[in-house]
Amino acid sequence: MVRTIIFHKEYFFDFYRNLDDKVKLKVQYVFELIKQVERVPDKFLAPISGCNGLYEIRIEYQSNIYRVFCCFDEGRLVVLFNGFQKKSQKTPKEEIERAVRLMNEYFELKKH
Repeated sequence: MVRTIIFHKEYFFDFYRNLDDKVKLKVQYVFELIKQVERVPDKFLAPISGCNGLYEIRIEYQSNIYRVFCCFDEGRLVVLFNGFQKKSQKTPKEEIERAVRLMNEYFELKKH
């Protein structure tokens, strides 16, 4: 295993719980890819421009697009934050702002 995935609080699960079973399988597939592949293609994991250290995990199933925000900690640890279903070309600003807040919260809690 190349990377380990952990979850910051319940934010990811709040999103995941409401997904269709087939979408959940695709999410699990992409997570396995991220855990095991040294160089993950941008199609599945890409940095968010202008947000230092924030990434989005990209999941597509049929014609639906899903995003899960994450960051790296200590190199090989992937920390998951909020997720959402994307309805337009542009990622909603409020979702990115929420992810940045959660990332800051994670690192702040880690200090203590």
